[in-house]
Amino acid sequence: MVSPVTVVKSEGPKLVPFFKATCVYFVLWLPTSSPSWFSALIKCLPIFCLWVFLLAHGISFLGAHASARKILAGLIFSALGDAFLIWQEQGYFSHGLLMFAITHILYSSAFGMKPLNPRAGLVIAAVSGLSYAMLYPYLSGPFTYLVAVYIALIGFMGWRAMAGVQLANDLWTWTQLSACLGAVLFMVSDLTIAVNKFCFPVPHSRAIIMATYYAAQMLIALSAVECQDADAYRKRG
Repeated sequence: MVSPVTVVKSEGPKLVPFFKATCVYFVLWLPTSSPSWFSALIKCLPIFCLWVFLLAHGISFLGAHASARKILAGLIFSALGDAFLIWQEQGYFSHGLLMFAITHILYSSAFGMKPLNPRAGLVIAAVSGLSYAMLYPYLSGPFTYLVAVYIALIGFMGWRAMAGVQLANDLWTWTQLSACLGAVLFMVSDLTIAVNKFCFPVPHSRAIIMATYYAAQMLIALSAVECQDADAYRKRG
């Protein structure tokens, strides 16, 4: 397993643009009440930097690792989803939902189906069911089933990310842990969005949503770096 110190030294410099772009977003803190292409650019800029982070490892790296290609594709759909959500009050919320649904399918495929880890699946299924039960009384029209499908997809993604981390058996790598933490933060971010939109205002919701979202995407992008070892582990599992 690659040492976390080695990872920080080798990957840290490639993530500097991402951290700078994230700081720009929080410093500018453009109002959501007046959406524009500029605000969409500022919101998507950290995700663009994660594209560059993966591309910086070389086309040959992406060509050799299907997991990395799928995560890059997921980041592309994430940027589209971010752009649509800038105009969510103008009727584009469902478009953003679709883009992120595709993202979760791609991430799930990248994480793979081995090891299966049904115990983690049961935990995620319980959390997903409770989340939908909490949201259901506030949903109406198409969102009644759209939100159900979305929760199922992000829950499945979370299961596949968590399944690779078996701390008790010491069967894990830092990239699997990164994917797991990223998936958990993604679920926290999206649940906050749902509660704030459909149920009741969440204090400091935008800060919570964006901080957890950017951290989630960075961790998932990082999980692609050692995917050769992860792929070998999945084959052994």
